[in-house]
Amino acid sequence: MDIVTLARFQFAMTTVFHFFFVPFSIGMVLVVAIMETLFVKTKNEKYRQLAKFWGNIFLLSFAVGVVTGIIQEFQFGMNWSDYSRFVGDIFGAPLAIEALLAFFMESTFLGLWMFTWDRVKPRTHVIFIWLVTIASMLSAFWILAANSFMQHPVGYVLRNGRAEMTDFGAVIANPKVWYEFGHVIAAAITMGGMIAAGLAAFQLLKRKDKKTREFFMKSMRIGLVVTLFGSIMVLGAGDAQMKALIEGQPMKFAAMEGTYEDTGDPAAWTLIAWDNEREHKQVFGVQIPYMLSILSYNKPSGSIKGMDTVNKELIKKYGDRNYYPPVNVLFWNFRIMAGFGMLMLLVSILGLFFTRKKKPILYEKRWMLWVMGLCTFAPFLANTAGWLVTELGRYPWTVYGLFTIEDSVSPNVSVTSLLISNIVYFLLFSGLAVTMIYLVRRELNKGPELDEGNKSDQDSIDPFDKGAFSHE
Repeated sequence: MDIVTLARFQFAMTTVFHFFFVPFSIGMVLVVAIMETLFVKTKNEKYRQLAKFWGNIFLLSFAVGVVTGIIQEFQFGMNWSDYSRFVGDIFGAPLAIEALLAFFMESTFLGLWMFTWDRVKPRTHVIFIWLVTIASMLSAFWILAANSFMQHPVGYVLRNGRAEMTDFGAVIANPKVWYEFGHVIAAAITMGGMIAAGLAAFQLLKRKDKKTREFFMKSMRIGLVVTLFGSIMVLGAGDAQMKALIEGQPMKFAAMEGTYEDTGDPAAWTLIAWDNEREHKQVFGVQIPYMLSILSYNKPSGSIKGMDTVNKELIKKYGDRNYYPPVNVLFWNFRIMAGFGMLMLLVSILGLFFTRKKKPILYEKRWMLWVMGLCTFAPFLANTAGWLVTELGRYPWTVYGLFTIEDSVSPNVSVTSLLISNIVYFLLFSGLAVTMIYLVRRELNKGPELDEGNKSDQDSIDPFDKGAFSHE
């Protein structure tokens, strides 16, 4: 393997693993905030128990997300120093705001939320978790502002071989920011709801105690409502982002549809296909007439440029080279993302129907609970596939139209150092994954504290309750 391939693999590995936990924590904290809000509104102690229990799951995802984020930033300096030098002036402002404002706010109010149960009024306490929710979304916004510059650079001037910021307002007003932000937050909301519903289903498969089953039944219902809301948002945000690619990144759009030649008018949508990337032609494909025009323009007419045409345009604009991205990867990952997104929408609708008060048959049908439980993994697959489409579709650029992948790699890294660091990161991530799964399973097996009146001081999560600083 060459240096560029190893560096790209390491970036993909660190980012994919980190992105497991970013939408996990954003979505789960929203679920917890909703549960605690229901407690404040209804005074029903069950909702307080729900918030505490699922809050522990959120805390685990937050902790692992912080660790993986540090590793991701570290590998930037190791393998992508020329890229960091090129975009440093642009990335500095949004990433500094993310760290000093959003993350600081998130961690501060998270600490207040953790250690002030029963110390402040419920109406005050619930504000803390909502501020954590808002801060986590703001954190995502500033990260995506940096990423959006890579997709559609604005507000800059090229000087001394670097992109220097000239208009901070243009960077955050970049239309790509808002397309990505809407899509990512909607996917995170869906993920939080689906994880809560799926993990609750696994518990219902083995729990026999009536109180515990009622706890997880309520968890599932709340999770399904959140999933339904998030899935509908994903449909709207994803559709808007896809339509923006037709003009903004036509090569990515054509690759996602597996279209080498210009389509006719109307354009047919390819359901499944396989492409010969070396010869730039489709080996086979199953097409649905009119559908691509409808999806692209909301009407049964309109054509799409093929990759061959777009490649010629890019050669004329940027110089002679290969601008074709990995077509089969983009084509199938887009369908994986969309397919799992539709699956979660369908599961949330059917799940809410089959858990209605009149006939809640889902709770007793083991095969239904298994389907619901296995859907826990659907958002992880959908988010990973979506990230691969977003990043690989930009090939051969790290910053679209300005800076290529080959230009971005650190000049002083070697194949040996990259192999070693890849192995170390892989082992580290594997260890984190095993630890995360173990801790989540332990929390689930331990179950909720359903009898708050018998809860001893030793069960408190507040370290000051243990008398560490007591003079007695």
